Amino acid sequence: MEKIIKEIIDFRDKRGWDNSDNPENLAKSIIIEAAELLENYQWGPEQADMINVKEEIADVLIYSIALAYDLGFDVSEIIREKLIKNAVKYPEK
Repeated sequence: MEKIIKEIIDFRDKRGWDNSDNPENLAKSIIIEAAELLENYQWGPEQADMINVKEEIADVLIYSIALAYDLGFDVSEIIREKLIKNAVKYPEK
């Protein structure tokens, strides 16, 4: 996980995007990319362009990881914490 986080942050910083990547802009970007992902399913799953689905998932993840990094969150830790909460909220059947 640390390697991919470093790749994302290095990619961003080498382009000077760190100046405009703030929590508000990153949160907006996540929503925009999620909408582009959803657009693939607008007319049903059989119409989805799986290449584009893969690219949009990557965009959502990249922006989410950048946001977590900028806020000082450990991605693995916050995912594990949320899974624990979800396990309580949604117990196994």
